[in-house]
Amino acid sequence: MKSVLDLPTEPIADADALHRLGRYVARQLGAGDVLALVGDLGTGKTTFVRGLAEGLGLDPEAVSSPTFALAQQYRGGDVSLVHADLYRIGSDAEAEAAGLSDLLHDPEAVVAVEWPLNAKGLMPRHALWLHFAIVAAGRAVVQVLPPA
Repeated sequence: MKSVLDLPTEPIADADALHRLGRYVARQLGAGDVLALVGDLGTGKTTFVRGLAEGLGLDPEAVSSPTFALAQQYRGGDVSLVHADLYRIGSDAEAEAAGLSDLLHDPEAVVAVEWPLNAKGLMPRHALWLHFAIVAAGRAVVQVLPPA
C-alpha cells in the first residue's frame, strides 16, 4: 500500500486536468488502497474520481456523485472502485449503521471517500488524505496528514 503519492506541485488549470490527475493517481494505487478526499463543494472531488475510474480501466461516464446512495461500486476494470460520499452522514455510528464500514475497508478495491471527516473514526489508518481547494490559478490537490 502506498504511503505517499506523486502529485503535481502547480495548480490544476481545469476539469480536464483534474480528470487526468485522477488517471495518473490510479496508476499509483492498487487493491486495498483508500483515498480520503477532503474539500469544499465544487473543488473537483467527483471529477477526480471519474479520472481515477478511467485509470483503473473502468468507464468514467458511469461515475456520479453517490451523495444520496452513499456509495457506488464499479467492477470490471483492472481493480474495482468503491466511491463513497459521506456528505449526508453525521457520525461514525450513522456510517456504521448504513453499512459503510465494510465498503471503506474493501481489500479488493481502490476506495475513494468524499467527506471522510464525517466518519473519520471508520477511515482505515492507511488511508491517503488528499485536500482539494480552489486557488487563483484553478485547483490545488495536496496530500495531507490524517486528522488527529
